[in-house]
Amino acid sequence: MDTPDVGIPEQLARRMSMAEQHEYLRTKLTRRRALTAAGAFAGGGLLAGCASGPKSPARVSTPRAGSATGQVHGSAVTPFGRHLAFGADPKTQMRISWQVPLAVRKPYVRVGLTPWGLSRRIEAEVRDLHTPGLTGQRFALDQYYLHAALDNLRPGTTYYYGVGHEGFDPASRERHSTVGSFRTAPARPEKFVFTAFGDQGVTPDALANDKVLLGRHPAFHLHAGDICYADSVGLGAKSDIYDPSAWDLFLRQTESVARSVPWMVTTGNHDMEAWYSPNGYGGQSARWSLPDNGFDARRAPGVYSFTYGNVGIVALDANDVSYEIPANKGYTDGRQTAWLDRRLGELRGSVDFVVVFFHHCAYSTSTHASDGGVRDAWLPLFAKHQVDLVINGHNHVYERTDAVKDGRVGRPVPVGASTDPTRDGIVYVTAGGAGKSLYRFPAGVKDSYEGKTTRHEPVRTFHWTKARQQQHDTVEWSRVRYTGYSFLSVEAETGAAPTLKVSALAQDGRRIDYFEVRRGA
Repeated sequence: MDTPDVGIPEQLARRMSMAEQHEYLRTKLTRRRALTAAGAFAGGGLLAGCASGPKSPARVSTPRAGSATGQVHGSAVTPFGRHLAFGADPKTQMRISWQVPLAVRKPYVRVGLTPWGLSRRIEAEVRDLHTPGLTGQRFALDQYYLHAALDNLRPGTTYYYGVGHEGFDPASRERHSTVGSFRTAPARPEKFVFTAFGDQGVTPDALANDKVLLGRHPAFHLHAGDICYADSVGLGAKSDIYDPSAWDLFLRQTESVARSVPWMVTTGNHDMEAWYSPNGYGGQSARWSLPDNGFDARRAPGVYSFTYGNVGIVALDANDVSYEIPANKGYTDGRQTAWLDRRLGELRGSVDFVVVFFHHCAYSTSTHASDGGVRDAWLPLFAKHQVDLVINGHNHVYERTDAVKDGRVGRPVPVGASTDPTRDGIVYVTAGGAGKSLYRFPAGVKDSYEGKTTRHEPVRTFHWTKARQQQHDTVEWSRVRYTGYSFLSVEAETGAAPTLKVSALAQDGRRIDYFEVRRGA
């Protein structure tokens, strides 16, 4: 029997938002669910795939009748892909997430103050995703993600935990090697380190970066979107290819760090998956448990904030404002930007520093360059509330600006310099060298970084306009550039002169950039 084509016609797809793609796929494919139930494949797809039938993609579930648990004992099902995330209050809340290859019964987490004293038991929630097969692309796949919410924890305390289910007890002697640990935020601010990057994927270079990152002993890690590249294209075109099994590989790869370091993610253009929900974030909601204090945690799981010590962190979804890739542009109807204004105002009076991270670049000269939508929507708010540091991904390089004020250089910030956001403007960092294939800078523009600085010269680049056109610019603000795998490491100091000591480290551990942020210096 010929496989029916249920994709979106290319001419139509170009005009459709994420929500429209989702509705089209669901409506058309639901009509064919009888064929799907009989084993037929659904052909075609758009922006992270399509699927068959009206099944809810992310929900609390129990094993279905006739599922694998009826044939395989729980002792034979090994959890993997453990990853932590803070709740809204990092002092008292932690979220533990993991994956199992088959449906299991009665999943849970054991927690205690010693590895052999896992006395507290917390029931876990199951969120399952079903992705159907596409002809020539993939087989159908069921994935099971489990999540446990730990509340009322003690600040500044190391906890040990193990994940399990019926037939697999992490407290048993034979499972002792699966026990992990984490530490809650301190009750009062003290010196700490956090790390950040974007655009990781599943590669040997991503794994190498993780190993160096872990050596920094970060209190948490920020991932600025384009997490695993299950959607390898991310343009909203008919040619987009989606492989959900990439998430299995990614979570296995990342577990060496994320099982002990809270892994705080937001969404990039490669993280929109049209089948799972109207805005493409149903998959994200199934795989991650993040703080639910954004404007709408259900619709926008990558928008939230938290405070750790003397630093307030704000995560944003730049797909909402992007001029370059508008598949999700405007999906929050301005609610995210209004929330951002309120939240920055609340944080500004309660912490020493405010750090914002999101995917698309406000200032970069590499392949995607700068997104005018980000600039128009959010830069006035960053200036109004004197944000101290902005971290982006999207461009697969390391690039750092001078302090930018009113779109121009407010103060040069060469390697090793200090800057004051209250006077000079804001430093923007593109940290997109996490592991995916690297980009380049414009022709003739050389790398310039610690130990290999070049003469500072203007760079010819562009920014994306509302008409989705490239407006060419010649800019002075590109200060540090490095074409290599790297990540950001930030040390926050408290006391009479609070300081953010910002470093960039190459994959081999070499420092390639360093500067300090001091307010009122």
